[in-house]
Amino acid sequence: MKKPGYMDDDNITLLARGVELKGEIRVEGTVRIDGRLHGEVHTKGQVIVGEDGLVTGTIYAGTLICSGRIKANVTATERVQLLQPGVLIGEVHCPVFSMEEGAKFQGLSDMSVTAWEEDAPRLPRNVRDLSSHRGKISAAPTKETDS
Repeated sequence: MKKPGYMDDDNITLLARGVELKGEIRVEGTVRIDGRLHGEVHTKGQVIVGEDGLVTGTIYAGTLICSGRIKANVTATERVQLLQPGVLIGEVHCPVFSMEEGAKFQGLSDMSVTAWEEDAPRLPRNVRDLSSHRGKISAAPTKETDS
């Protein structure tokens, strides 16, 4: 019986604690890493790195959830969640990046922000900005009197 809210896939690849793999994992579903992986992970699904898990290399996934240790370049099409006591060192490219208090991140994050809105928001056509039509306020010279 599947635990509710745990994983949505029936296709789960597990790298158990005590297992060390050097190479590449390519799957369609979820990858759970509780051992050590030195290499690459490619999936459109989830990569879950447990507290005992260690990944060095590159991760391409839909979603990454980490409570272990990662030293890698990460690209996630959906999101990256860094949970306590997780540590992630490297580059992260994803649209959503969340960190739980107690998790640690060192590196570069890119959330695909391509431009900064320099212009003020445009007013609708039926609303006018009257500030440009106001008369300019100028200070009138004051007379100083000799006492």
